[in-house]
Amino acid sequence: MDAVSAAAASGGSIATVEKGFGALDSDEFTKLILTELGNQDPLEPNDTKALLEQLSIIRSIESDTKLNDTLKEMTDRSDFMGAAGLIGQFITSNDNPLSPLKVMSVVQGDEGVSVSLEDGSFVPIGSITGVFAEMAPADDAEITG
Repeated sequence: MDAVSAAAASGGSIATVEKGFGALDSDEFTKLILTELGNQDPLEPNDTKALLEQLSIIRSIESDTKLNDTLKEMTDRSDFMGAAGLIGQFITSNDNPLSPLKVMSVVQGDEGVSVSLEDGSFVPIGSITGVFAEMAPADDAEITG
């Protein structure tokens, strides 16, 4: 009797078969292992070493995923704080390298942190190429020597 049929026969809950073992989280996988161990033939025990290695791998992947999520959150917060310091300053960007525009606010979206500019456009902070504290007014007077 395999683990899936044993769990089904014992009334235990298991993950949907269509998803496969890769979709199991560590708690579901542990329940599956314990169900299999409880229903195995005592005269021909299964080798649980492979199952325990898989459980270890799943926990490692879950840990890495949580760490990546935490690092992304920290990076987003840092980007947001850095962008907040640009409010009131003028920037140039990859899309507009020659005409600095004033930063009006900071926006956190699904694609990361962006700044909104005085013309209503948005620029991701990764696209900013220059920062200027203030812009001198254009002098229309002709310079004569």
